[in-house]
Amino acid sequence: MRNILEKVRKRDYDEVKQDAQRIYLAHGRRQAEAEFRRFRKRRREAYPAMVRQLERDLPELLSFFSLPRHLWRKLRTTNIIERCFVEVRRRTRPMVCFVNVASVDRILYSIFHRFNLEWKSRTLRLFTQAA
Repeated sequence: MRNILEKVRKRDYDEVKQDAQRIYLAHGRRQAEAEFRRFRKRRREAYPAMVRQLERDLPELLSFFSLPRHLWRKLRTTNIIERCFVEVRRRTRPMVCFVNVASVDRILYSIFHRFNLEWKSRTLRLFTQAA
């Protein structure tokens, strides 16, 4: 969202933001793609570079739709992704080196498995944005 809105004129800011939010707040991938087509039609003349960039990034931006619905809200923000990276660094830095690749795999698996269990049962309010 920041990447889109930093390219928008101030007078268009709120309207473009609402249009972009309709894409990622859709009830499914098909609806999100339809919202993007509307966005593209409305914005391509005024902001062609922004629309091209969004179109190029759209598959990755909408990839969360392929995951279970209860995770969508958490995955629409990068904060939770950044939190995962922080946790991986926090756990692996003190170890300095690993015996082999399997040892790295085990620690990464345990970190992400714990996150999966937490995400399934509760919202991590500290790490999510209001959608």
